[in-house]
Amino acid sequence: MNFKHLHYFWAAAKAGGIVRAGEQLHVSPQTLSGQIKLLEDRLGCALFRKAGRGLELTDEGRTALAYADQIFALGAELEARLGQARGGEKSLVFHVGIADAVPKAVAYRLIEPALGVSDEVRLICHEGRFADLLGQLAVHRLDLVIADEPMGRQVSVKAFNHLLGATAMSFFAAPTLKRTLQGPFPQCLDGAPMLLQGNTSAMRQRFDFWLAAHKLRPRVIGEFDDAALMKAFGGEGRGVFMTPTVLESETAAQYGVRVVGRTEELVEEFYAVSVERRITHPCVAAITARASEQLPGG
Repeated sequence: MNFKHLHYFWAAAKAGGIVRAGEQLHVSPQTLSGQIKLLEDRLGCALFRKAGRGLELTDEGRTALAYADQIFALGAELEARLGQARGGEKSLVFHVGIADAVPKAVAYRLIEPALGVSDEVRLICHEGRFADLLGQLAVHRLDLVIADEPMGRQVSVKAFNHLLGATAMSFFAAPTLKRTLQGPFPQCLDGAPMLLQGNTSAMRQRFDFWLAAHKLRPRVIGEFDDAALMKAFGGEGRGVFMTPTVLESETAAQYGVRVVGRTEELVEEFYAVSVERRITHPCVAAITARASEQLPGG
C-alpha cells in the first residue's frame, strides 16, 4: 500500500471534501482525486460516494478511516517520541494555531510557557479561522489550536478540548469620551458609541444577550475582527470597547484609555484543542500546566 495515497484519503475524509483537503495540503483537487482513486483500486473498493454536490464515506471508507486514524496517530506519536529522545541535538518543532478571535496578548501569555521546556523549541504560529485550524489539526499539520470556544460536537474532527482558563471583561474609553458618559456602569453604555468584536468572536453573541438583559442600546460605531484595530479606534476616542480584564493594565498603558467598568457576567474562556486526550507533547503539557498562572483573572 502507498501510504501517501492513504494520507490523501485520510485528509479528504477529515476535511469533509476533496477541495477543502486540497487547500490544506496545497494539492490540486484533480491530483488528490487521482491519488485516492489509486488507493481505491489497490483496496478493490470505493471509499467515497457522491451525496448531493459533495461526497460521503462508504462503509468500506469508514473502516479505512478508522485504521488510518490509528496509523497516523501512531506515526505522530513515534515522531514526537524520537524527537524527545534526540535531546538537544535538534530543536523540538511546535506548530500552534491561533483562532483569529483570540487577543494576541492572551495568545502570547498562553503560549509563552512552551518556550520554557527543557528541549530547544522552534515555535511556528499559524493564525486563521477556528474551523480551518481544526482541519489543519486533523491532518496533523498543527500540534495545538488555541481558541476562545471549545470544538463543537458537530465538527467531524477527532480532537479534545482542554479548558485553559477564563477572564471577566472590562470596558474602556478614551478619557475625553469617558467624561461624556452619563450614570453608573453599565447604564452609562446606553446610547454611548460602541466598538464591538466581529461575529467570529464567541464573546459577541454573549455580549448581545448581556445588552438585552440590561436593556442597553449603545450606538454601534464599528465591528472588528482584529482586536488590536478595535483598540486603536478606541484609543482615539471613537467608542467604548471591551477586552479581557486580565489585559487591563497593558491595554490602558498602550492605548491611553481608562476603565469604564467591569463585569463578571461576561466571561471569556480560552481552550486548547489537541488530538491528544492524555497530553504527551511537552509544549502542550507546559501550556496546560501553566495556564492558570497566565490567566490570573480567571
